[in-house]
Amino acid sequence: MKKTWLLGFGFFSISITWALYNAFVPFFLDKFLTSTALIGFMMTIDNYFALFLQPWIGSRSDRTNTRFGKRMPYLLIGMPLAAVFGALIPWHTSLITLVLFMVLMNLSMSLYRSPTVALMPDTTPESRRTKANGIINFMGGIGSILAFGAGSVLYEAHSALPFAAASVLTLICLLILIRSVREKRDALVYAPAEKAAFSFSGEWTRPTVFLLCAVFFWFLSYQGVEALFTLYGKHHLGLKEGDASLSLAFFSLMFVLAAIPAGWLGNRYGKKKVIMAGVIGLIATFAAITFVDSLLPLRLLLFAGGIFWALININSYPFVIGLGKEQSIGTRTGMYYLFSSLAAIVSPPLMGLLVDLFNYSVLFYTASAGMVVALLFLLGVKDKGLSVGSGGNPSAVSDERKHSTMAR
Repeated sequence: MKKTWLLGFGFFSISITWALYNAFVPFFLDKFLTSTALIGFMMTIDNYFALFLQPWIGSRSDRTNTRFGKRMPYLLIGMPLAAVFGALIPWHTSLITLVLFMVLMNLSMSLYRSPTVALMPDTTPESRRTKANGIINFMGGIGSILAFGAGSVLYEAHSALPFAAASVLTLICLLILIRSVREKRDALVYAPAEKAAFSFSGEWTRPTVFLLCAVFFWFLSYQGVEALFTLYGKHHLGLKEGDASLSLAFFSLMFVLAAIPAGWLGNRYGKKKVIMAGVIGLIATFAAITFVDSLLPLRLLLFAGGIFWALININSYPFVIGLGKEQSIGTRTGMYYLFSSLAAIVSPPLMGLLVDLFNYSVLFYTASAGMVVALLFLLGVKDKGLSVGSGGNPSAVSDERKHSTMAR
C-alpha cells in the first residue's frame, strides 16, 4: 500500500500538468484564433506525438534493462524536460512560440507517460490492480483539483504562476519516485521481454478490440468536454474564466473521492459491470447539462459526473491489462494510450466544428452520444467464466497466493 501511494506521485504530476494545460491553454489560443474548431485542433497537436510515441515507448520499456530498471530511465529524461517546457508556455510571444512550447512539453510527456503508468501493474498482483489504480487515480485527482482550484487563483494573479508551480511539483515528484522505487527490488517479476521488434501481434483478441473501441468513444466524449468546457462556460453560460475553470474542480473533487471506492467496486463486482454503470451515468449527466443555464445546478451535475467517470476510468486500464499476459504490460499500456490519444485527436476539433456550425449546447449532446456508442462496444466484451473477485483474470487468485507466499 505504501509503495502504491508513492507511485501515485508520478500520476499526480501528469494529472496536474494536463489539467492546467487543458484549462488555460485554450485562453492563450483564443487571443490568436477566432475559430473554435481551429482552437480544438491546436489542442490536439500534442496527441499526434502521443499517438506514435506512447505505444512505441510502452513496448520498448518492456524490453529495456538498465541499472535504473525498465521504466525509470524514461521518467528520468521526460519529467525534467516537461517541467522546463511547461513553465515556458505562458511566456510565449506569438502563436508560433506558443505552439512550439506546447509541442515540446507534450513531446516530453509522451516519453514517460506509458512507463509511469506501467509501474503500477509491474509491482501489483492482478487481483489488487483495481484497488491500486484507485489509489493512483486518487493522487491524480488531487492534482487536478489543485490545478483547477489553486491554479485558478494563481492564474488570476499571473498567467505564468500555475505553470511554474506545476513544473516545480513535477520535479519534486520525480525526486520522490527516484528515492522510493527500485524496480529490480519491487517488481513482482523483473524480466525484460526478449522480443526485439515492436509489434502488437498476438494482442488483438476480440475482447481487447471491443474494449479498446469502448475506450476510444468514452474518451472521445470526455476529452472534448475537458478541452472545450472553459470556453463553454465563458461563451455559453457567461461565466468568468476563473469560475469556468473552477467548476471543473467539482468534477475532479468527486472523481478523487470516488476513485478508491470505484477500485473496490470493480474488484468486488467485476470491472465490466462497474464500468457499464459509469457509462450509463455519464450519458444521463451529459444530457442533463444541456438544460442547465446557471452555476449551481451545473456544479451539482459535475459532482455526479465525477463519480461516474471514476467508475469508468479506475477500472478500464486494469481491464485492458487483465486481458493480456504479464510480459505485455508495457505494450498494452501503449495500446490503451493509443486509443485514448486517437480520441483526444479527433474529439476537440470535431466538437469545436459542431460548435461553430450550431452552438455550444451541442457540446454535451455529442458527449452523451459518444458514451452511448461506448456502451454498445462494452456490451460486446464477453467475460463469461472469469472470476469476479480477481477482476476478470482467472490466474489472479493463484498469482495472489504466490505473491503472499513470497512475501512470507
